[in-house]
Amino acid sequence: MQAHQLFALALALAALALLLVAGLVLARVAAQRRTERTLGHALDERALQAAALTAAAARATDGAPAASKTAVRAARPRGFKGLFEHLVHVGIRWLDTPFGRQVVAEEDRRLLEQCGFVDTRTRGLFLVSRLLGALAVPVVAGTLARGQVEGTRYVVLVVIAMMAGFMLPKILLKRRAGKRRRRVVDELPLLVDLLRLLQGVGLSLDQSLQVMVNDFRSVLPVLSNELEIAQRQFATGRTREQSLNRLASSYDNEDLRAVIRLLVQVDRHGGAVQEPLKQFGDRLRETRRAMLRERIGRLAVKMTGVMIVTLLPALMIVTAGPGVLAVTRSFHSVHQ
Repeated sequence: MQAHQLFALALALAALALLLVAGLVLARVAAQRRTERTLGHALDERALQAAALTAAAARATDGAPAASKTAVRAARPRGFKGLFEHLVHVGIRWLDTPFGRQVVAEEDRRLLEQCGFVDTRTRGLFLVSRLLGALAVPVVAGTLARGQVEGTRYVVLVVIAMMAGFMLPKILLKRRAGKRRRRVVDELPLLVDLLRLLQGVGLSLDQSLQVMVNDFRSVLPVLSNELEIAQRQFATGRTREQSLNRLASSYDNEDLRAVIRLLVQVDRHGGAVQEPLKQFGDRLRETRRAMLRERIGRLAVKMTGVMIVTLLPALMIVTAGPGVLAVTRSFHSVHQ
């Protein structure tokens, strides 16, 4: 069997497998009746409906239902935006299926939470982006490699491109999550000090968190965003512990967990927290000093190698250069 026949057979088998998987997923989606929705998805849908009704009510006149319907239709996105919204809704419908749970696994959902994406819409968008990447990257790679790579190598290239396109959104997500985890470590001491200051002037816990969300977003870009999400969930009916539990469990930071436990205890039982927060802030600063000392020690070792490579040759030229030149001239004069 020739190479192009093997390639055609592989493509046919891949297409058949995709059709079978799509058929199973569509059958499962059509047969399954969802009995529960996530809170974030419900809030998003309610917000969209409220915005559409508000726009319709603002544009419609009293006693004109036809104008209201026209306004609602006009509020629906069209063109590329409409296609984008349709793909997002398709991804949302596929999230709770076995196929969706394989594409967006628990690790991926945790990475999305670490990046600040907690609603169902972003999860559906992530699912669609992985599927589109797995389809678009092989097409681009195959088009560019056509005529240059043939036979089995072409098939291997397409498969590798498919895997790369599927994994690319997750790789970008990991990079963003890593940056946010490091920012949380840097912002945590300032968060503790601000909490102690705001609690010391007589503000309640809810007022303190709201002040940090509104007024300190520039110095706490990550934690203020996370606290805003927690405040929004608390305002929609969740308890303080439930709204802060996601923040405590997402970033895998023991110091952040301790702060969240303290806030939950204050909200539940009350009491003065200035002294515990002061002690905790001192411990965080001491830990941060030790971390900086360790970094400086590693940096000194690295700079030693850099100095040997860069400064030592120049130093040898400056110090030993005149002597070497004098010896060379003396030998030259002797030979003459």
